[in-house]
Amino acid sequence: MKVTIIGAGSVGATIAYTLAVQGTASEIVLVDINKEKALGEAMDIVQGAPFVNPMNVIAGDYPEAADSDVVIITSGIPRKAGQSRLELAQVNVNVMKDIASKITPYAPNATYIIVSNPVDVMTYVFHKVSGIPENKIIGSGTILDTSRLRTRLAEIYGIAQNNVHAYVFGEHGDSSFVTWSLANIANVPLDQYNDHLFGTEKKIPEYDREEVADFVRKSGGIIIGRKGATFYAIAISVAYIVKCLTKNVNTTMTVSTMMHGEYGIDGCCLSTLAIVGPEGVVGSVEVPLTEEEMEKLRHSADNLKAVINSLEL
Repeated sequence: MKVTIIGAGSVGATIAYTLAVQGTASEIVLVDINKEKALGEAMDIVQGAPFVNPMNVIAGDYPEAADSDVVIITSGIPRKAGQSRLELAQVNVNVMKDIASKITPYAPNATYIIVSNPVDVMTYVFHKVSGIPENKIIGSGTILDTSRLRTRLAEIYGIAQNNVHAYVFGEHGDSSFVTWSLANIANVPLDQYNDHLFGTEKKIPEYDREEVADFVRKSGGIIIGRKGATFYAIAISVAYIVKCLTKNVNTTMTVSTMMHGEYGIDGCCLSTLAIVGPEGVVGSVEVPLTEEEMEKLRHSADNLKAVINSLEL
């Protein structure tokens, strides 16, 4: 698999490193406006190749992306002090339009994974300006939020993270929400879990679900406040999407896709439960939501549409 990553900052470089260690890609191309940075990252990663699967990691420009199987876009301008989300969105829309015009002629058949923020808006913009088929465009969406949720619940319940099944829907942002009605451990709803424990005296303490949801929403800001940036968890999440593209079976995940009437929503990209496989996005699972959850999903969609309608595409 050949993977091109546009943007060799902390997120892009860590995605490249993760793909290399996992052995998912045999060829990785790093493209960045800072060519020396991209060269340094590529050199640093490839020098570990003797201890993992054989691979080639290079820094290049858009022509080197030719025939890529996957293109991951992480480029964008971070929000500055005093800058509104809307102002940031317009700046990064312009960046995305420029990238799309340069990369798609060289990799017209690739699956594109959009990571740049605000990711749902950037995914929508890429749909509108790239000419790439919809099934080949995936926004990272709330896959990271979902991972943060499962990790926090695993800590509370004292069980492995992959035993927790719970999802964050909506935008990757302030209007995201936890679909508590679907959350379970080993098919046991969370609020019934204590009643089904046998052979152990340990009971799960009471906790505030809204505090958990708030923690998930604020985790990125907490990490940025402590270390200056977030990149490990999103890199692992994106590498997981890439890995699923290599499988011969489909996988459900909360990624941002274009809505066409699901849950009565259209005209924006946000995260529900999509079905992803070697052909890209092949469908979605319209899971049953409570009326309150439906209202939150529509509210999230309305927020995104308001941003989209204010942009110059």
